Amino acid sequence: MTEIADDPITLEIIQASLQATADEMFAVFKKTAMSSIIYEVLDMGTGITDGKGALASSGAGIPAFIGVLDKAVKVIVDKFDKPGDIEPGDVFATNDPYYGGVTHLNDIVIAMPVFADGRIIAWTANIAHNSDVGGMAPGSLTGLATEIFQEGLRLPAIKIISKGEPIRSVMEIIKVNSRMPDVLEGDVWAAIASARIGARRLVEIAGKYGVATFERAMTKFLDYGEQVSLRELAKLPKGTFELSEEQDDGRIFNVKIRITDTEFEVDLRDNPDQSNNPVNTSRDGVMVSAQMIFKSLTDPYSPANEGSFRPIKLLTREGSVFHAKEPAPIGFYYEIELRVYDIMWRCLAPHMPDRLAAGHFASVCGTFIGGTHPDTGRQYTIIEPQIGGWGASRQGDGNSAIFCGFHGETYNCPAEINEARNGLIVDRMELNMEPGGEGRHTGGRGIVMDYRIRADNSFLTAGYTRSKFPPWAVDGAREGSPNYVKVIRTDGSEEDYAFVSGLTVNAGDVIRVITANGGGLGDPKDRDPELVHRDIRNGLISAERAAEIYGVGA
Repeated sequence: MTEIADDPITLEIIQASLQATADEMFAVFKKTAMSSIIYEVLDMGTGITDGKGALASSGAGIPAFIGVLDKAVKVIVDKFDKPGDIEPGDVFATNDPYYGGVTHLNDIVIAMPVFADGRIIAWTANIAHNSDVGGMAPGSLTGLATEIFQEGLRLPAIKIISKGEPIRSVMEIIKVNSRMPDVLEGDVWAAIASARIGARRLVEIAGKYGVATFERAMTKFLDYGEQVSLRELAKLPKGTFELSEEQDDGRIFNVKIRITDTEFEVDLRDNPDQSNNPVNTSRDGVMVSAQMIFKSLTDPYSPANEGSFRPIKLLTREGSVFHAKEPAPIGFYYEIELRVYDIMWRCLAPHMPDRLAAGHFASVCGTFIGGTHPDTGRQYTIIEPQIGGWGASRQGDGNSAIFCGFHGETYNCPAEINEARNGLIVDRMELNMEPGGEGRHTGGRGIVMDYRIRADNSFLTAGYTRSKFPPWAVDGAREGSPNYVKVIRTDGSEEDYAFVSGLTVNAGDVIRVITANGGGLGDPKDRDPELVHRDIRNGLISAERAAEIYGVGA
């Protein structure tokens, strides 16, 4: 019988090795991908699960993406449950929210089993946004879709590589459904390379320490994750907390959160039915939102694994906006999950003032611009999440110009890359100087960004929330400013949008993105006069407005 090492040092080394492996997977994906949304923006995530699909190591990337991986692997494990269904060298893919994909069809999950001693000991997995997977609109995202069939090619947890060899027919089907087949193929192979390097590293680790010790380390750290969460959960206020909030589209979203010493229950059953346009999400997607809030409130700095989230209990109603049934469209899922994330945050903020700030811009502000490149004649589509303002906290002013809490560890695409790869010019990016977010501590600033179009018959698709109802404030401060996009035509006319699909824009037109300032905290009259004068000197507020809002002159 193989001896199992159980000393904490060995187990900690193995856990650190899992993290290093996930980080290497991330680096490989970044360096080999073809789309700027992946290699520049880093709209992706990597992770490692145990042999049954439990998240063992949350790698690098977007938190909302990493939370998808274990759910996708579990669907694959359940589907391919017969002897011989899963063999060494196999690679699987899913992008369908009704078959483990969780998000929307642009996001392809690649997963690979790791074999040692004749059995599966782990899975490597990654996810990334792909520029075009077919469907009724370029970029595969449109607010006009009424069912998921219109949103692109569906991969319902399928095998794409068998025993190390590509299944050619599957690869051809994937390519022929895309308007950008070469780019899609390149990005899928980058994802496969990432999963393969991760699998190789895990085999090396298991060989060094022994398979039994390797598996023991994962089990122990899942249990440790649960212990950390329970210890921190015990420190939170106990009780039942509720919030109802009107959304930009008129729907009322409701949340009820019950916190005990051992359980964090999120009840979303009392919510509208699913919509016939793509503003729905899957139940697994809502669970990711709950996991992110829970982790932020308990121990945000320790590694996240499945054990970390065992105290969460999620209640949803199938057929609702937060638990959509097939074939509901789901393209703008991210804005709906953000709404869940934000209403949970707002619900708990009054009861946990030292842990939760005022409202931030709380939208991915996903901006899709595409058309025919005027220099190459090739189809292009850019997908840009935008940066915005965060809410003020009791510690100070909110942060300016960073990604929303849901999107996390990503970057804006450099102007030089956008201009070289795509048919537009980036004229400016600057802080949003609109009023909003004033308080004892002010909300952070959003941005103003101008894209100037170079070719006729280009298009704009965008979906911004927190447009009608800006980021919320705390303790007598002023709420933030709205998210919206402005189209400035060559004749000088202007059009404002929050949601728009396939809008025709032509050479010389400017697409101006305006993201929100975060909500403020505390009475503006209580702001430190030195901070007001600093803001005046830095051009963040005029002397006249400072006198009006803060009672402090130049």
